[in-house]
Amino acid sequence: MNHLGTIELASSRLTLRKFSISDAEMCYRNWTSDEKVARYLRWRPHENVGETARIIENWNDKYTDVTFYQWAIVLKDDPSLGPIGTISVNKYDDCIDMVHLGFCIGSKWWNKGITSEALYLVIQFMFEKVKANRIESWHDPQNIYSGKVMAKCGMKYEGTLKSGDYSNRGIVDACVYAIIANERV
Repeated sequence: MNHLGTIELASSRLTLRKFSISDAEMCYRNWTSDEKVARYLRWRPHENVGETARIIENWNDKYTDVTFYQWAIVLKDDPSLGPIGTISVNKYDDCIDMVHLGFCIGSKWWNKGITSEALYLVIQFMFEKVKANRIESWHDPQNIYSGKVMAKCGMKYEGTLKSGDYSNRGIVDACVYAIIANERV
């Protein structure tokens, strides 16, 4: 793949950009402290803004690595809200040109098409610029809305890995979705 790192992406409503340490307070308010957001994820809701700031500092240290992809999701019409969520490459495999994506967004912004729009932007970027062949993502079967976001972006359900993942709920099944470069519409 042609790794490029976290470069700014944009749509009509969204800017996907690198996080800044100055984002910590808004990230904490918008999603990192939200129990509803973390319910099906691997990380616990942050207890204070300092915890969020430490994570962002860690991401900032990694932005020089072209294989690191961690975007802040920001609304163009209200950038003062700061990041309302994140989308990232959780893992990649250069042998098969595959990236595994993860995403989350503050519950105030659920069901507005924002996550689908961000995912679509990243899928296009990964196929067209990074030259990925396979893009995949997983979700807990109890979190059906993540699967709907994936399907809306052209990802196809490939099956369920029994006890194949873990989250704040413990060991869970994982519904696997993917899209292949030559199969996209």
